[in-house]
Amino acid sequence: MKKITRILAITLMLALLMIASACGPQADQLQPPEEDRVPQAEQQEPQEVKQLTMVTNADFPPYEFREGSEIVGIDPEIAAAIAEKLGMELVIEDIDFDSVIISVETGMFDMAMAGLTVTEERMEQVSFSISYANGVQAIIVPEGSSITSVDDLFEEGASHSIGVQLSTTGDLYSTWDLEDEGLATIERFARGSDAVMALTSGRIDAVIIDNEPARAFVAVNPGLKILDTEFANEDYAIALNKGNTELLAQVNQALGELIADGTVQSILDKYIN
Repeated sequence: MKKITRILAITLMLALLMIASACGPQADQLQPPEEDRVPQAEQQEPQEVKQLTMVTNADFPPYEFREGSEIVGIDPEIAAAIAEKLGMELVIEDIDFDSVIISVETGMFDMAMAGLTVTEERMEQVSFSISYANGVQAIIVPEGSSITSVDDLFEEGASHSIGVQLSTTGDLYSTWDLEDEGLATIERFARGSDAVMALTSGRIDAVIIDNEPARAFVAVNPGLKILDTEFANEDYAIALNKGNTELLAQVNQALGELIADGTVQSILDKYIN
């Protein structure tokens, strides 16, 4: 009797399982409609972010300089804001200043920001964005120097030794206006700080360099001063490859918006009193 009861119980359990299986949803019924399904490959592939490569020379405070291993300053911050607007990842490379323009001209980098002044000579090699800052070429001399104004550099018979950073506008202007006229000997240095070091050691009579780096160098080198009269006044812009007209338009659009909304001015104010 017990054996019969056990058999009936097993039979009943199997019957219930069969009924449940028949009534339950099939595997293909649990899947979303074909048109609503996202291919697995699309679900797993990450969105690629295009890089925006910027070249600079990180020896030009406050426009670009190093804090430890990081390149910081006005130009990196403006470049980062442009990259964010364009949905791109900013990558910065630090090289010698005299190679900055040619590296963009040859397509090694997308753009250059290094306190670059727009000149006719450079415009033959690269395209420039709209201007985002104004720069002044200043003259640094030792306290008590016989050079008291820019006019002293142009006096008849003047023969001063002037230090500049190689390939900067300070180099170009002093070469055209002073050296080519026989009024000065121009000493060219790879870095602005090297020129200032030569000045403090008495090897040269003055340094011509952009005003903001000049202020930074004078602040940490007692015994030096900046003359009240400026050597030149100029505008800074971003250099891009002449063939990359699409990127130039995108950069100008982004930069124009950042100037209009005050972002560029706030970055300038952060670094320049």
